[in-house]
Amino acid sequence: MDTYSGTDATAPLTYRSDCPSRTVIEVIANKWALYILAALRRYERPLRFNELRRVLDGITQKMLTQTLRALERDGLVSRTVYPTVPPRVEYGLTPLGVQVGQLTAAIADWSLEHAREILAARTAFDERAATEPAPVR
Repeated sequence: MDTYSGTDATAPLTYRSDCPSRTVIEVIANKWALYILAALRRYERPLRFNELRRVLDGITQKMLTQTLRALERDGLVSRTVYPTVPPRVEYGLTPLGVQVGQLTAAIADWSLEHAREILAARTAFDERAATEPAPVR
């Protein structure tokens, strides 16, 4: 595993605050980025901005714009502008975006498979927290 030769030479590169992979993880760990990548993967074709907005229930125009820009900046999504009036803009997965789609699909599949277990664990935790006595101060 790569490490830095700084004050803590045993710290893995990815755990350090100056690791370049952190910026990539920040983008793909964003819930809207996951949903956008999944939508583009699901439809297997470029989608227009408003198509994405309709598919992604709850996303604001601002958040969709910001997330698409971040994904485009990282080379995961391509933006194609067609010279029409008004201009037509489509977003599609790049080859790198298709590759990351394999990872995000695994997360989505796992989430669907285990959602009931997670929800049950939350309910049990909340019930215990509601019945436990408050700490003595």
